[in-house]
Amino acid sequence: MRKKLVVGNWKMYGNSIENEQLLNSIVAGLTGLQIEQCAVCVPYPYLPSVQNKLNNTNISWGAQNVSQYQKGAYTGEVSTSMLNDFGCTFVIIGHSERRSLFGENNDIVAEKYVAAQGGKLTPILCVGETLEQRERGITEQIIQEQLMTIINKAGVESLSKAVVAYEPVWAIGTGKTAAPNQAQEVHTFIRNSIGTQDMTIAKELTILYGGSVKANNAAELFAMPDIDGGLIGGASLVADDFVAICNTLNN
Repeated sequence: MRKKLVVGNWKMYGNSIENEQLLNSIVAGLTGLQIEQCAVCVPYPYLPSVQNKLNNTNISWGAQNVSQYQKGAYTGEVSTSMLNDFGCTFVIIGHSERRSLFGENNDIVAEKYVAAQGGKLTPILCVGETLEQRERGITEQIIQEQLMTIINKAGVESLSKAVVAYEPVWAIGTGKTAAPNQAQEVHTFIRNSIGTQDMTIAKELTILYGGSVKANNAAELFAMPDIDGGLIGGASLVADDFVAICNTLNN
């Protein structure tokens, strides 16, 4: 049976005081949920305090990026072993902002994915199309290329230890959300595409939707048969909204 999951992506927001207030409210609101149901991926400097706050709770945590290198003269980079020091479970790989703003192509994303798994972290692999690509009718082609680069590099069996997040780039931070049936169509394509390589892995793969998920649309999105939860941006910074989205998985 596929695991359900909601992951908060804090992006480059927060400070020590705000984070403590946010986490206090989230921990209180999520007491009793299964541990695999909720996680937060936070900026690197806050991993120690997040670890201290979330230890012995039912909430996991992780990072928003990781280097493809293990060690060396790579100023500003962070390795998997560094994330391990702070108890990370997850790391987001290939988020659209990393791809578009920082030039991470499919090959770099695949290298980071391999590094994450080699470091015993669960990669949350982001795939998705821009508005221009959707309007050209090449959504499936783009996502197929993103997936196949991973499969060719790491093997389809690696997806048994990963999470995939579909994020239509045109719906991230814009307030626009793919209609549930639009999101479901792409999630079905992702699952079927992987199924051509290994049907068992495809059936068990957790596929999240990430694109302006809010407390008022989460239930309708998560009710779709191939949507197993969400990668949450802005709403993860509002405790009541994030708790409500996580609780949707229990309904």
